[in-house]
Amino acid sequence: MKFLRNLLAAIMGCLVAFGIIFFMFFVFASLLSSTEDAVSVKQNSVLELQLQLPISDYVGANAEDPFASLFQESQGLDEILNAIEVASKDDDIKGISINNNFTLAGLAQTQEIRRALLDFKNNDKFIYTFSDFYMQKDYYLASVADSIFINPVGAIDFKGLASEVLFFKDLQEKTGVKMEVIRHGKYKSAVEPFLENEMSDANRTQIKELLSSLWTSMVQEISDGRNILPIDLNNIADSLGGRTPEFALASRLIDGIVFHDQYEEKLKRAVGSVLDSDLNIIALEDYLKRSNPKMKKSGKDKIAVIFAQGEIIYGEGGPDQIGQGMMNEAIIKAKEDDKIKAIVLRVDSPGGSALSSDIIWREIELAKEKKPVIVSMGNVAASGGYYIAAGADKIFAEPTTITGSIGVFGVVPNMTDLAADIGINAEQVGTNKNSVDYSLFEPMTDGFRNMFQEGIEDVYQTFLSRVSEGRGISMAEADSLAQGRVWSGVDAKRIGLVDELGNLNDAIEAAAEMAKLDEFGIKKFPRYKTGLEQFMEDFGGASAASKKSLIEQEIGLEAYSILKQVKSAMEQKGPQARMPFILDIK
Repeated sequence: MKFLRNLLAAIMGCLVAFGIIFFMFFVFASLLSSTEDAVSVKQNSVLELQLQLPISDYVGANAEDPFASLFQESQGLDEILNAIEVASKDDDIKGISINNNFTLAGLAQTQEIRRALLDFKNNDKFIYTFSDFYMQKDYYLASVADSIFINPVGAIDFKGLASEVLFFKDLQEKTGVKMEVIRHGKYKSAVEPFLENEMSDANRTQIKELLSSLWTSMVQEISDGRNILPIDLNNIADSLGGRTPEFALASRLIDGIVFHDQYEEKLKRAVGSVLDSDLNIIALEDYLKRSNPKMKKSGKDKIAVIFAQGEIIYGEGGPDQIGQGMMNEAIIKAKEDDKIKAIVLRVDSPGGSALSSDIIWREIELAKEKKPVIVSMGNVAASGGYYIAAGADKIFAEPTTITGSIGVFGVVPNMTDLAADIGINAEQVGTNKNSVDYSLFEPMTDGFRNMFQEGIEDVYQTFLSRVSEGRGISMAEADSLAQGRVWSGVDAKRIGLVDELGNLNDAIEAAAEMAKLDEFGIKKFPRYKTGLEQFMEDFGGASAASKKSLIEQEIGLEAYSILKQVKSAMEQKGPQARMPFILDIK
């Protein structure tokens, strides 16, 4: 009896404690919401951009959700671009200060932000930037500014683009865990790290040409912003002409060497404030609460913008993964909503499951029968990412988008050598000739390999047919552009894989033109979990993001990158339409 009484008391105590915590949480959320409502912008203010969170095309946060900011682990590119546009017409905002050391965005996302800042400047407003040191992507963004300043002991990393690919052949031999590979495509080198110890000539060629195209786009825009010839910028990169503030100033990469307090004095002069007065700075995250309700598009008719971001998996999907479940639900809703007159699919994906890609492709084909479908490509729209885009009525890409990679491969883990070393012997029993087709602990048979290869070839031919039909070219022409080869947005337009170079807004305007709309609103899909739903899901344990962070802190970024690549390969199921390599551009 005493035990039951103590148990009941313990249960009641837990319930009371949980209730108190939950009540305090709601009170805190209410206070947060009221604080947000009270955000105001003083006259002669400067909007400060500190892009300290990873940037996703779309975070799906509801502006009316008081919990959204508590759990948000990334910034939405759509919200950032909208904030800059609203600020360009805001009489209280006189200029923008970019005060940033690391831009946690992809190259195409950075290019979109840079373009929005250029439009901001064209509204007779200024942009200044300051940093302790500029990484290449930071400097590319900063080059749009009227004036660039750096800390006296800072530096600029301006040396050209490079990429590193890790190879695991020796690691497999030492551990006894091997990745069996079946592929199609001369350039399909996603699996090359498991087959070789060094880069193939074909892979080296495509990486070199891709990086050169991306660098050319960056250099041209920096040239326009700084009034320095591209040839001179390349000479500066070759000589490391930004490695010290003094060298950077002499090379005209920057306009001044100052401490942060001196930079603030320059901002005061730019807005016409008295030097001994306070500088009115408003942070981007605060200004978003003012700009989010002021979405520029409005109207009875709508254009749906469906965001497809992350690897393509077979399943439901989420904010960081594309699954046919969530994606097709969004496409069907947009297709069947009579108020929605056109669909824009925003793709930022290196690809993944070929099966899921084809299921999504089919739903897009059905949507096209009822209304125009336009694709806007972000940082990456390659392999499966290109697969789901290929059938669109029109495709837009940024010059720095990575796309193409039309090829297929499969990876099957095998532990035969490790099993032998540690004393495991596997025996199989089956009813028919092919009932036992593969074992993790036995060498892959020729019959299974041939069957798998046949499946890879079938998927590749299907992929080619989708590209051929969508782009209006022959299968032979599609094959000549395929073989797993990746292209920049500039080269993809040249060879006909995309129609236009432009950003998401350009794609939306094209959709409006095809649907014959003069006025329209924007409706975004898919719907992700609200802040409260995310809190309840994570309440019993650490979220996936926090677990990732803990592992990364313990083993270091480089080791975590290797672990992530191996884990990804081990988890792949079925034929993969995926980027031909993990491209870490530095």
